[in-house]
Amino acid sequence: MSVTVRSFAKINLGLCIGARRPDGFHDLHTVYQTIALHDIIGVQVGRGTGIEIRCEDARVPKDQTNTCYRIAERAMAALGARGRVTITIDKRLPVQGGLGAGSGNAVATLLALERALKKTLPGAERLRIASEVGSDLPLFLIGGTVLGVGRGEEVYPLPDLPPTVCVVPTPEIGVSTPKAFAEWDGSKLTADAPSDRILEFGRAVSAWLSGKPLSGVPVSKGRGRAETLLLDLVRTGIENDFEQVVFPKYPELREVKSVLERAGAIYASLSGSGSALFGLFKSGEAGERASARLRRGGVPAEVTTTMTRQQYWKKFPVSGF
Repeated sequence: MSVTVRSFAKINLGLCIGARRPDGFHDLHTVYQTIALHDIIGVQVGRGTGIEIRCEDARVPKDQTNTCYRIAERAMAALGARGRVTITIDKRLPVQGGLGAGSGNAVATLLALERALKKTLPGAERLRIASEVGSDLPLFLIGGTVLGVGRGEEVYPLPDLPPTVCVVPTPEIGVSTPKAFAEWDGSKLTADAPSDRILEFGRAVSAWLSGKPLSGVPVSKGRGRAETLLLDLVRTGIENDFEQVVFPKYPELREVKSVLERAGAIYASLSGSGSALFGLFKSGEAGERASARLRRGGVPAEVTTTMTRQQYWKKFPVSGF
């Protein structure tokens, strides 16, 4: 059976880097948000053995280093299944862009593989396998607005933001996440107590969810609360720590963020470690104007929307579901 699914992207509505852990990772607090930009993943199981990755994009690895290969290998073992797995990746999202494309591809592969085999792993087993392959895979097993803690792999569903127009510039720069973490570790920014910074981020998210004031800044309450969730989150002062080490190295990325802000973005930020950024806008017209301005400046940009959890799962299948 052949199964085809959409593999959606994510952005980070704030990301706080904590202390380096004994396992080499860093403690993180982040708010993930899935968006409608996507790749297409096809999975087919036939006679034989092994795993084959097909993709026309030369930047995508087709061996055991590919996250799709790694998760398929683990899933086949966990399901007690046999056969030759062929995974086709129609790459539309940037590689090393901070949009979680490779991670989303892997989770899409896992779910499509289950469908192709007509077998299902328990939810806890899915999460375990996903977290073994990568820190930001588990968020794609939830979708919508998601809190990530630990190294990002411990995920909790948050109240969904309402669908919001999102402009995603994708400058043709590859930012290595491991190198960005190394820059952070080598900077003076780590002088701040990591535990205090993580705690402050947690307080900001808690204030946002409860509707209580933070640092004397009131947030919206009562009627119309769902429509003001984004503004309330912005008022907490949430931000992405990676900007502090990535922007000095790639000042053109800082300029892209400035263009989004000048174009009227409610909130603009680097996504993950970059190089993709995003800006959230009140209307499609405003988003189209911002996107056009970026493209005139030579920066590829697309207009999309954030997705609620329900939208994420409704739009996930293409065929075979």
